[in-house]
Amino acid sequence: MTPIVTFIGWHDSGKTTLASQVVSHLKARGYRVAVIKSSKEADVPFDTPGTDTAKHRMAGADSVMFVGPDKMVLQTANENLPLVVLAYKYCADVDIVIGEGFKDAPKVAKIEVLRDRARMLRKKVGGVLAVATDLDDVEGGNIFRLDQSLELAQFIEKRFLLGQRNGQDRAVLFVNGRRIALKNFVQDVLASTVHGFVGSLKCVDQIEEIEEIELRIRLPKT
Repeated sequence: MTPIVTFIGWHDSGKTTLASQVVSHLKARGYRVAVIKSSKEADVPFDTPGTDTAKHRMAGADSVMFVGPDKMVLQTANENLPLVVLAYKYCADVDIVIGEGFKDAPKVAKIEVLRDRARMLRKKVGGVLAVATDLDDVEGGNIFRLDQSLELAQFIEKRFLLGQRNGQDRAVLFVNGRRIALKNFVQDVLASTVHGFVGSLKCVDQIEEIEEIELRIRLPKT
C-alpha cells in the first residue's frame, strides 16, 4: 500500500509551507508525490495563485487533490491517456461517464451537437450514435432537437444503463495504462481466482458481501 503521511495543525500554523517544502525535497530525490489537501470551508478556490493547492503544485507535486465539504477536485499531470483509461482510472465507481470532446477517441460512443451543417462530424469520425441539432433535414437515425435533453437522456439510459449489470465485464485488465482485451472465460477465471483469494483473508470477514475488488500490481524495475 502507498504510504500516507499527513501534516496537521491549527489554521495558519504553517502546515502548507512545511508540507510543500517536504514535497520539494522528495521530488528532488526522484520520488513521485501526490498531495491531498482537506478543508472544512466551502467555496474555496482551487489552484489559483496564492492558494494552498497552488503552492503544492509549485512545489512539484505530481497530483494535487482538494477535498472540501462542497467539492473534491483532482489535478494531475497529463499522461495523454485515452478516454477509456481515464474513465476506468478515475471514475470507476460511477454507472456512466459523460465526456466532452475526445472526438477521435476510438471505440467510444459519441453524440454530436451540430449547429453548422458544413462542419458535421458524423461521417468523419467513428462511433457517432446520435445528433442533437436544430437544423432541418439532417440525415441519419437518432436525431434530437437541442431542447430535447430529456429525450436524449432517455436514449442514453435505454442504450447503456438499463440492465447494464448483466452486461458488464467481470474483470478489466490494464497493463502500463493500456487496456487489454480479455475473453469471457479468462475474465471468469481471473475474477474467480482473485475473489477466492480475497475471500480467504481474515481481515475481509467483516465485509458482508464482496461486490467489487480492485487490485493494482507494481513490478520492480529491472
